[in-house]
Amino acid sequence: MSTHKQGGKASQHVSPAGKRLEMKVSNGEEVGAGEILIRQRGTKFHAGSGAKKGRDHTIFSLIKGKVKVSQKYGKGIISVN
Repeated sequence: MSTHKQGGKASQHVSPAGKRLEMKVSNGEEVGAGEILIRQRGTKFHAGSGAKKGRDHTIFSLIKGKVKVSQKYGKGIISVN
């Protein structure tokens, strides 16, 4: 016979913190070189001119300019002009 009541496992399930994946700048916004434009899992958006994709699929700007979001063949393109 057990002398203690059973404690459930509900207290052990802790949700992990969110990773803040989203667009960091909007269309037409001014950015500097090296600024992060979008954080994503997989390539939902592709890097256009003036932008480059990092190893975790983050798109960042290479030059100072305005952000332009467009679409080509159903995929989003983020470029800096």
